[in-house]
Amino acid sequence: METIDSLYAGSVQLVQARKGYRFSLDPLLLAHFASLPPAGPVLDLGCGCGILALLLARRRTDIHVVGWERQPALVERARRSVALSRLTERVEIVEADLRQYPTLAVAESFALVVANPPYRTPGSGRIGPDDERAAARFELFGSLADFIAAAAFVLAPRGQFAVVYLAERLTELLAEMSRAGFAPKRLRMVHARPTDGARMVLVEACKGAAAGLVTEPPLFVYQSQTRSREYSAEVLALYDPAPSIPV
Repeated sequence: METIDSLYAGSVQLVQARKGYRFSLDPLLLAHFASLPPAGPVLDLGCGCGILALLLARRRTDIHVVGWERQPALVERARRSVALSRLTERVEIVEADLRQYPTLAVAESFALVVANPPYRTPGSGRIGPDDERAAARFELFGSLADFIAAAAFVLAPRGQFAVVYLAERLTELLAEMSRAGFAPKRLRMVHARPTDGARMVLVEACKGAAAGLVTEPPLFVYQSQTRSREYSAEVLALYDPAPSIPV
């Protein structure tokens, strides 16, 4: 069973399994955080249903976005989503294991890489029977280091690498980026509410750049005056108009 979920008055349409992997708010936050290049192609590592690739293509009409995804069922749905969104000329979905990056792309051929990697190591929690959701949440087919190594290989010098990740693994993320030759340049913590600690973090790094990190104001997902799940004004502003988005 599948659903078709619409964003931005239907200009972006996503085919998703009703009980399999379904996108969350995280890729939408990353799509608006990433600095889009003036030219050059963009790569989405582990693109899932294709939401991040589609959102980036919607932000800029002059960029070409490639999405790599290992799971055939997700690849098929992502390609259908691209067609439904009328973006086949600018978004390409490739069935690929990102760990094989030397055989998948020419070195230093992308201007921007984005990633919403799995947040958990295999031994850090219960892995359910649903393969799609398990692969999205746990590092079953690529570790954080694998994602960063792939980005380092395909990015041109001074290319940008933007990631959304667990705040509790921020130290590991920054250390792996540094080892791969990236300089983190922008960082923004994502909190549910002002009274809560950060759960997620948005980081943008530059390949081969000098050190110099800017910490941006925190992003709050929900309204502070209530414990309901009503989005904050900033998150609502990401939508025009508000979409039918799964929670």
